[in-house]
Amino acid sequence: MEYKLNFELVPDSCWYSNLRSLLSKAQWDYIRADAKERAGDKCAICGRKTARLEAHERWSYDQEKRVQKLEDVIAVCKDCHAVIHIGRTQLKGDEERAEKHFMKVNDCSYAEYRKALGEANKLHQIRNKIGEWSLDLTWLKRFIKE
Repeated sequence: MEYKLNFELVPDSCWYSNLRSLLSKAQWDYIRADAKERAGDKCAICGRKTARLEAHERWSYDQEKRVQKLEDVIAVCKDCHAVIHIGRTQLKGDEERAEKHFMKVNDCSYAEYRKALGEANKLHQIRNKIGEWSLDLTWLKRFIKE
């Protein structure tokens, strides 16, 4: 089933492979500001209006080529971000709030939540079998003025 809000479990070997660690603070702030401007003070996923939006990097994974590709940086509310990074949220002990938010945004049951989480965990296990991923950051070219 396609959901509006999904889990995006990052392969363990890609933890900390993010723009914040690769770019200067000024560069990251510029990209974050762009995401927030595109969102118009609303979460790009649930649509909730909030002054406090967080930048979320959307990645795709080509398992055959072993490539982690940046697809977008979007502005999301704290609750959507907690669902997206459910592993981190679980470690912090905040899963109950995240599961309620997932079910509300996706208009689904607890059983559907558990099924989606199980599928995300299976995909995470498959991606974890790849030890090293190459980074594709071509999405950033949109910020380069020639």
